[in-house]
Amino acid sequence: MGTEVTARTASTGGATAPASQTLSRGIRALEILAAAPDGRTTVQVAQELGVHRSIAYRILRTLEEHSLVIRDPGGRFLAGPGLANLARGVAPRLQTAALPELTALAADLRMTAFVAVWDRSHCVTLVAVEPPQGEGTIVQRPGSRHRFDAGAPGIAIQSALTEAEWNQLVPGQPYREESRAAAVTGFAGSHDEVIPGVSSIAAPILVRGQLPAAIAVVYVRSDVPAEEIGQRVARAARAVGALL
Repeated sequence: MGTEVTARTASTGGATAPASQTLSRGIRALEILAAAPDGRTTVQVAQELGVHRSIAYRILRTLEEHSLVIRDPGGRFLAGPGLANLARGVAPRLQTAALPELTALAADLRMTAFVAVWDRSHCVTLVAVEPPQGEGTIVQRPGSRHRFDAGAPGIAIQSALTEAEWNQLVPGQPYREESRAAAVTGFAGSHDEVIPGVSSIAAPILVRGQLPAAIAVVYVRSDVPAEEIGQRVARAARAVGALL
């Protein structure tokens, strides 16, 4: 998301309404802090937003009043607990249905398991579970995102849509050959697409009346054949879908 008012408009009774620059900057500030575990100073946020320090401070203070950001003793701003309350309201039925399957999947395969959802040009992690013995596993934090056209979750989500549905949803964006294959096998795999040396296997979760999601695992290496992992992930995805 940029720091300028975009050209996108919403139809309002025949007129067009410009996007809110202040709201856009506030959301961007949250994205900056969510990606910064050690926090950011007002000056750093201002630099990343491309605005004067006083504007950045007013934005951060407003977010602080709603507990969306907090300040540490050194004055650095960090993502606040209010974000967790908002996150619980995102697809709550999907999170509730997926959690037991993710827990079992992580324990069975000794890999981090997670649910990813489509967010325009990105896949976003909704909820994740690490295996009981987490040494050496890949950490997948809720809210983390990667390009939709890279990685198994995006392939899996796309495979649950027909090419016609995809073209209507995202005109001009290609339908991957890997998605055609995943529509047949029921799962998708990727390697080196998001993180060098890391593999991912994902399967689509079908949610009636909504865009499909994906359940996935990430790992560096495994003694379990990829085909077997894929079948296990696909079973978990079908189990979650059945509950929804």
